[in-house]
Amino acid sequence: MKKKVIALIAHDNKKGEIVEWAKNNRQTLENFELCGTGTTSRLVSEATGLKVKGFLSGPMGGDQQIGAKVAEGEIDYIVFLCDPLTAQPHDPDVKALLRIAVVYNVPIATNVATADCLIK
Repeated sequence: MKKKVIALIAHDNKKGEIVEWAKNNRQTLENFELCGTGTTSRLVSEATGLKVKGFLSGPMGGDQQIGAKVAEGEIDYIVFLCDPLTAQPHDPDVKALLRIAVVYNVPIATNVATADCLIK
């Protein structure tokens, strides 16, 4: 049986939070294939020892790469810890990713509480 795929994304102010979440859920995350945007994927992999396929950084096209994988049916869940209090220079890419997740009915967690629900 093919493992479900989770994409991991976090804005700069949320990178520490996604790393802590991944560390706290390491054993559960071993049951998934993981991918993520540039720095987030590297930080999670380094902190947990889990294999995380890295795409480009979000502002450099990583959000769009993950959106394309969603459209291709290759991503089952998204954990995107976004920072609602800080303006993001790549906000149109973020909105496009959220839109594509809705269009393809892919669950997207934007906070730790929802991320916990996704992986249980």
